[in-house]
Parts: sequence; C-alpha cells; structure tokens
Amino acid sequence: MSPTVLELQNAIRTAVGRFEREVSASFTKEELVAIADEVGFAVDKKSRPSTTTMRAGIRVKTGLSESQEAASGEPFLKDELQAIADELGVQVE
Repeated sequence: MSPTVLELQNAIRTAVGRFEREVSASFTKEELVAIADEVGFAVDKKSRPSTTTMRAGIRVKTGLSESQEAASGEPFLKDELQAIADELGVQVE
C-alpha cells in the first residue's frame, strides 16, 4: 500500500530536522527553508522568499519542473511529495 500524504510529509519533515505533525498540513516557511536547503535551492535567510517561490524552487531542484518560471507555487501533490522524499533518500512504508 502506498504511503499517505501525512506519512510523506512527516518523513520529509523528519529528514530535514523538523518535527512530525499529527494532522496533514502544508509545510511552514521554516520547513520549506529546510527542504530547500537539503535539495540545493539557495534561500537567502535574511530576506526569506515567499512560500510560492520556495515551492517552485524545490520543484525545479527535484526535477518536477524544468524552470522556476514554469514551476507551480501551489502546495505539493502526493506524487510530488514522493519525488521530494526520493530526492532526500527517505524511505516511507
């Protein structure tokens, strides 16, 4: 059986040093910064970009989009969460 969205989100959170949540929720700005750092998307921590910009950058760095301009800034879908988990080397069962 494939992992749930919550299981994927929590596995990603744990992989980047954040805490698990009991309910499914979009990633916070702090969580997005941690994910962006892990996948190689440079984030200026002094003037942190919007969540939309960070999501788009994460999509580009994980191969989910070809360019920052073409990438969606919307919350991640389940298959995108799986791709991010794979990029981070996270095993979700």
